[in-house]
Amino acid sequence: MGKKSKRSHDDPELEMEESELTGRIDGDLKKKKKKKKRSHDDPEQKVSRDGEAKKKSKEEEEEEKPSVEEKKNEERPTVTIAIAGSIINNTQSLELATRLAGQIARASTIFRIDEIVVFDNKSSSEINNSSVTNPSDSNESGAPFLVRILKYLETPQYLRKTLFPKHNDLRFVGMLPPLDAPHHLRKHEWEQYREGVTLREKAPNSEGTLVDVGLDKSVVVDQGLSPGVRVTVAMGTNRDLDLVRQIVPPSKPREEAGMYWGYKVRYASHLSSVFKECTFEGGYDYLIGTSEHGLKISSSELKIPTFR
Repeated sequence: MGKKSKRSHDDPELEMEESELTGRIDGDLKKKKKKKKRSHDDPEQKVSRDGEAKKKSKEEEEEEKPSVEEKKNEERPTVTIAIAGSIINNTQSLELATRLAGQIARASTIFRIDEIVVFDNKSSSEINNSSVTNPSDSNESGAPFLVRILKYLETPQYLRKTLFPKHNDLRFVGMLPPLDAPHHLRKHEWEQYREGVTLREKAPNSEGTLVDVGLDKSVVVDQGLSPGVRVTVAMGTNRDLDLVRQIVPPSKPREEAGMYWGYKVRYASHLSSVFKECTFEGGYDYLIGTSEHGLKISSSELKIPTFR
């Protein structure tokens, strides 16, 4: 059998096949480039893409916008703690009792507690027989003392002299550190809301009421109120103190601006009164009870559902 002769590199037929192959490849590449360029420069395709993108962005924005009900559900729920007044009865002096009340007030402010309920869990016989029930008055239980100190500490400093007359329970409050709550504002600080107290002096050229809000000058509100009443005043952003201001509910800074605006203090004569006399509409919808005789669980085991 004869061997097939190998084509040399100089074979004219092989050169023709290679030239045709390179020509086809170059042509295909040029066609693809033209197609790509046309697709980028085609105005109709660009308009359709922009329209689809706008539709998608609008749909995404509508999906991202929460409904009114969702916004209400996203609002921060109120948190109430109930404390037995007998916690004060274990202290050995008025100074230690004051320090303990100050620690409760400080912790409540840090954890944004909205309401503190102090319930009286001592019988009348225990009150009369105890000499350390309340270091300032042996005829009182620890609950009224705790209520008074908590209210005093929650009040902004510039309102305390007006709202709290001298009392033996308040003898050692000066040694307590300030709470520095958001509504405890200084003179140089401006916020859209301020706590104030109504004054006896009448507002000049107005039927409103003068209110001391802790600034260099008292402001006028558009309501006629009796003196010595604590109010929440909407100050806005205009720092002109001659403008007439409005009184708003104390809950508005939390509901409208999401600000923590201190805690309210409520006295309950019995443990059952904590729930029966609830000031929130519909009552408390989720309860957690603690006891020294209860089960010990870790925070990871405690699953708290959504509550109001």
